[in-house]
Amino acid sequence: MAAVELFIERGYDSTSIDEIAERADVARGTFFNYFQRKEDIVSAWGDRRRATLMTTLDEGKGYDAGPTAQLMQCMAALARLNQEEQELTVAMLTAWVKAGRPILEEPYVADVFAEIVRGGIRQGELSTELSPERIGNVLRDVYLGALYRWAHHSASDRAGSLAEELQEVLKLLLNGMATSRKP
Repeated sequence: MAAVELFIERGYDSTSIDEIAERADVARGTFFNYFQRKEDIVSAWGDRRRATLMTTLDEGKGYDAGPTAQLMQCMAALARLNQEEQELTVAMLTAWVKAGRPILEEPYVADVFAEIVRGGIRQGELSTELSPERIGNVLRDVYLGALYRWAHHSASDRAGSLAEELQEVLKLLLNGMATSRKP
């Protein structure tokens, strides 16, 4: 997609609709047949990623994994989505933030996490004292924080750092931070 190429090359703010139309070899009006605003390109990118994530998670439902394994699978899938297209992810993540999407969009990843937690509560593997929505939001916050830090690193420093951090923080949340003391 022409817009995405330009976002990678020049940045979101430095790319105009006219430049996108020119790169795509279409008239400016044709751009508006597909998108009302430049920000809508960012939403389309997010929709594509959401569909990819859901397909990946649906493929993993073939085996009887508990909630911990499902959460780990979800974090691994999110890491793969970003690591497979590093340049694109960094450019589009920047555009996503600048377009205000972290605040304006529904927190779909939080909903995915919350649904896994609900299943874990139903199965008796997770505490009934947990609020699936709050846990979903916490896990989304963990994911986005790790993603922002990962995107800030140079390409050579990004290798496996996102997947490792997401798995480590998930284990921390599942196991707690306190050591067990023996009386």
